[in-house]
Amino acid sequence: MDDYRQAVREAADFILKRLDRVPEIGIMTGTGLGEIIAGIDPSATFDYAAIPNFPVATVESHPGRMVAGDIAGRLVVAMQGRFHLYEGYPPPMVAFPVRVMRALGIRTLIVTNAAGGLNPDFSPGAIMVITDHINLTGENPLVGPNVEEWGIRFPDMTQVYSRELIEWARKAAKEQAISLREGIYVGLKGPSLETPAEIRFLKQIGGDAVGLSTVQEVIAAVHAGMRVLGLSIITNINDPDHPQPATVEAIIGVAADTAKTLGTLISSIIRNIDDEHAR
Repeated sequence: MDDYRQAVREAADFILKRLDRVPEIGIMTGTGLGEIIAGIDPSATFDYAAIPNFPVATVESHPGRMVAGDIAGRLVVAMQGRFHLYEGYPPPMVAFPVRVMRALGIRTLIVTNAAGGLNPDFSPGAIMVITDHINLTGENPLVGPNVEEWGIRFPDMTQVYSRELIEWARKAAKEQAISLREGIYVGLKGPSLETPAEIRFLKQIGGDAVGLSTVQEVIAAVHAGMRVLGLSIITNINDPDHPQPATVEAIIGVAADTAKTLGTLISSIIRNIDDEHAR
């Protein structure tokens, strides 16, 4: 754990030396969503491979870059691509960027992902604000020795996704005339997609969308005392009674088509969020 702490510190120090001030907000983008950060006025860009100790993205449509820049006068650090359990990374490495963001001084985290729809009222291209999640990965980034300076041993998870930030998302969606759905995200390990029987189960336990990311990073963020907003693009609808094969190419295509709208929503949220919730 001491080596992990040192690795986080070295990565954060490398980035901070190249920024002109402490960043306020972090953004993590998912499959096909690297372009949601188009609204950022960039001041620094880092390939993951150039950051000490940083993992390398291996998944298609995850560019593997960190971009720092301004949105509405706030310094934002955005990750173009994330890391997944199914790539073979252990939970602490999946959560590594969150630890680095917190070491940079960031207290507000916006996570995005591409997800399959479980709620029959959703449609492909819909944007869902995550109100809660169900972790079915069988993994947790907090397993092992606890770093007291990062957070308590048993963090409370009754309000994982900030109600205040969800309200800001609702207001921003209304301002931009963007339809915003709400629901519960189920996180699986992957990389295989879900069987019809699994879809029935996930619907029965309350899931509205399902994906292969997000929960590890969010758990680490909650442990670190960060405020979290989660946004999913629904790329397809899973109907267990009429199953249709899903391809990665189709999922990426829907995510990419909706990325600009999601980027507009995120920029509006950041522009309107008050200082209390940004810092």
